Amino acid sequence: MTTTTVILIVLAAIVISSAITSLVTSRKMRAKVAYMLDALEDKELNFRFDERRLRGRKFNRTLNRLRNIFDKERHEIIEQEKYFGLMLDHVKTGIAVVEKDGRVTYCNNTALNLLGIATFGHIRQLRAVSDSLYESFQTIADGSEERASYYNESGKMTVSLTASEATIGKETVRIIAFNDISNEIAENEQQSWSKLIRVLTHEIMNTITPIASLSDTLLNFDDISGEIKNGLSTISESSKGLIKFVDSYRNLTRVAPPVRKAFYFRELAERVISLTREQAVMDGAVCKYEERSEDIILYADEGQITQILINLVKNAIQADAKHIEISAEINLSEHIIINVTNDGSPISRESQDEIFVPFYTTKQEGTGIGLSLSRQIMRMHNGTLSLTRSDENGTVFTLMFK
Repeated sequence: MTTTTVILIVLAAIVISSAITSLVTSRKMRAKVAYMLDALEDKELNFRFDERRLRGRKFNRTLNRLRNIFDKERHEIIEQEKYFGLMLDHVKTGIAVVEKDGRVTYCNNTALNLLGIATFGHIRQLRAVSDSLYESFQTIADGSEERASYYNESGKMTVSLTASEATIGKETVRIIAFNDISNEIAENEQQSWSKLIRVLTHEIMNTITPIASLSDTLLNFDDISGEIKNGLSTISESSKGLIKFVDSYRNLTRVAPPVRKAFYFRELAERVISLTREQAVMDGAVCKYEERSEDIILYADEGQITQILINLVKNAIQADAKHIEISAEINLSEHIIINVTNDGSPISRESQDEIFVPFYTTKQEGTGIGLSLSRQIMRMHNGTLSLTRSDENGTVFTLMFK
């Protein structure tokens, strides 16, 4: 065999060996790339290629670098999600992301607080809160707006709902945003009633005052008959009674701004019980106080809040209640909740929506301003007064201080 032949054989062996090595290496490289792509597709980043061996070190290092870039991006996305989640938890709008089958994939803390539930995984949970609220969540369309009312621990709530559709991946979802508009509605109602009362009292007083004055003047004449005198006396007394009645309604439009100070609520509650004890004993009722959070300090007008609680306790006694309880606690939203509970005759369903309306009363000698005035005082404290429950199990009025 000649030298040339040997050289050709060696060269051929080298070429074949190189080709085989290249083919094997290429397969390994493709296998590594395929493995990495499968892992990334499954969002699995717990892998790393060996960089200690000389063979394939640069390629493995490149793959590891790509893996690190993906891992960094993933952590940045997670941090952004946390940031936006915290931001959404601090807005006053409830937000829920609802899929076509009714599953809720996201909701912020405000949504849970407004709905009065601990978790929100499916809109069917809303049936336990309110049928109308469930229907609104189920049927609200993209770009539309609806209102729904329901009751939670804070009393009657009215929310305004809007919806918008979005596509996440291949799924179409509805983003439902809802806001508490209870105070806005109540404030508008109060303003309307105040304007009406001002007009009515002004017109009635302008008409009645001269009649009362003239009848008193005529009564002083000696030459009028007994029948006329009795008639004038009746007119005078009726006019004065009407003036007194109308003047009481002026209180609704002239509530003094609260003079706030900090005080322990226990002391106020005990004073209310003391002031109403005589009437309670006469009617066989017992009133007690229960503090469910330690050392509750209220920042409010002490006299005005005392007036509200005395009115609620007296109303309970007049409803034949035998057990009356004033309780106070601080809820998870850091709001002070005061409940006045009694076992007296329940308020009829027809009256429950009317008892806070000025002029409305269920008592023969009532003026219909006690609860209206109390609610107005609470609004001036940036709080609420509501009838939470009234049935055979008891009646509960709730004061909430935000």
